[in-house]
Amino acid sequence: MQINSTKGTLIQISLCAVMAALVCVATLLMRIPNPMGGYFNVGDVMVFVSALTFGPVVGGVAGGIGSSLADIIGFPVFAIPTLLIKGAEGFLAGFITNKKSVFRDIFAVIVAGVEMIIGYFIVEIYLWGLEAALLEIPGNIGQIAIGGLIGIPIAVVLRKRLPQIIRS
Repeated sequence: MQINSTKGTLIQISLCAVMAALVCVATLLMRIPNPMGGYFNVGDVMVFVSALTFGPVVGGVAGGIGSSLADIIGFPVFAIPTLLIKGAEGFLAGFITNKKSVFRDIFAVIVAGVEMIIGYFIVEIYLWGLEAALLEIPGNIGQIAIGGLIGIPIAVVLRKRLPQIIRS
């Protein structure tokens, strides 16, 4: 039993590292600047792929660390808030999904997306004020929508194709 536990832990750590790297790359791959100095990106696609495919731990670690690394490179003032907000987003999506129902995946993306939007809204109020924070909401909604529209189908395919040992 100790061997299985160790093997499972190694797989989990490896998945966290690989998925965090993929989140970081996806975030940096396409960055569209916004008027506030931040940027629109497709990193949420990989946050949702991580969470919906591999669960809350991998989703949370990949979302938090991967997105935060991208912010360190591109927008460092958000690195710590991103670690917490995107980590919670990935964790929530992975926790809510049951890995069997697309409708549950959609619900997971919506709940996690709302958390992300509210989290950044609070941080942006602190940094820039209410008016500027309100201007960021449409971009964040679009980012979640694209993340879900692309991430859910990818996660569905991966859950069917990956070996059982990686999925669990």
